[in-house]
Amino acid sequence: MAENTLARTPLYALHQSLGAKLTAFAGYDMPVQYPAGIIAEHLHTRTKASLFDVSHMGQVRLAGPDIAAKFEKLVPADVIGLADGRVRYTMFTNDRGGILDDLMVAKDGDVLRLVVNAGCKDADLAHMRDRLGVDAVTYFDQDALLALQGPQAASVLSRLAPDIDAMAFMSAAAVTLDGIACIVTRSGYTGEDGYEISVPGAMAEQLARRLLAEPEVAPAGLGARDTLRLEAGLCLYGSDIDETTTVIEANLAWTIQPRRRAEGGFAGAAVIQRELAEGPKRRRVGIKPEGRQIARGHTDIVDADGVVIGHVTSGGFGPSIEGAIAMGYVDTAHAKIGTDLGLQVRGATRPAQVAKLPFVPHRYFSSPVSGQP
Repeated sequence: MAENTLARTPLYALHQSLGAKLTAFAGYDMPVQYPAGIIAEHLHTRTKASLFDVSHMGQVRLAGPDIAAKFEKLVPADVIGLADGRVRYTMFTNDRGGILDDLMVAKDGDVLRLVVNAGCKDADLAHMRDRLGVDAVTYFDQDALLALQGPQAASVLSRLAPDIDAMAFMSAAAVTLDGIACIVTRSGYTGEDGYEISVPGAMAEQLARRLLAEPEVAPAGLGARDTLRLEAGLCLYGSDIDETTTVIEANLAWTIQPRRRAEGGFAGAAVIQRELAEGPKRRRVGIKPEGRQIARGHTDIVDADGVVIGHVTSGGFGPSIEGAIAMGYVDTAHAKIGTDLGLQVRGATRPAQVAKLPFVPHRYFSSPVSGQP
């Protein structure tokens, strides 16, 4: 790729034909919104179903002898104990317990399938090749990834594949959609029910158009994806989590299963185990500003005496609750829900409180075999 040239996903021409506003994101020319606008796309996702192009994400296959055990040295999740056909959210950690990237891992027999963040995928690939071996890592750079999200996503997709509406939350399966062989997971990053669909790049536009032809489905861009995940209290890598934030500080302890908490054996395990036992010095919290004043990332958070006790990492307008919302890190002494805070916005201190996350309840599909990933 030539210097300063943005990459394009297999759906670039479709985005243009739909009137998308395109913007640079993680080295790609991506749709930030369509003519309906971010708020309309957001609310459509909450009530019906929206189709997102997330093909900029990295899709990776890991294979080889004892690959799950080897992979566990890189992440704190229990991957050996992950059932076949199940998906788990986890993260690559460094020796300080910091987060190199967050990702999804699915188990398919002796193979692991990963989805990693676009901005981290080159570093992730180098990290895995260095520690797992070059031959163990396959990057599917020609495949596309679609996210169909919303309460009507299951009824829409079941028209193309009967019984797909019975898939458990955080499960994966090989599924034929519109005659195209795909890998489908019941997952997403909006707080709603939905699916992520890995499809060969050459067939991606055909499948996208087929889904968009359904009356419940509308296209949505990165703008709505960001407001949806913020309302759902979900982290954005590079904003809410990074190499300087530990898994426990980020309130992601739930991603570490009991065996891994006890055994360790992954990068930064000593730091994470200590913070699990003693508590971290700071925590990621939800923040509800009073009024409609938006507090963006890097806004200082102060206590009643004006002392800086943390900073905002993500902030914006929550269309579903019609108000300002934010997430950030504060000293643990100020992390209790209901604690009064001050936000330093445009030279003035604006009142806010620590709020319960998520701001909008998750509505993931519930089944007898689903549950916390």
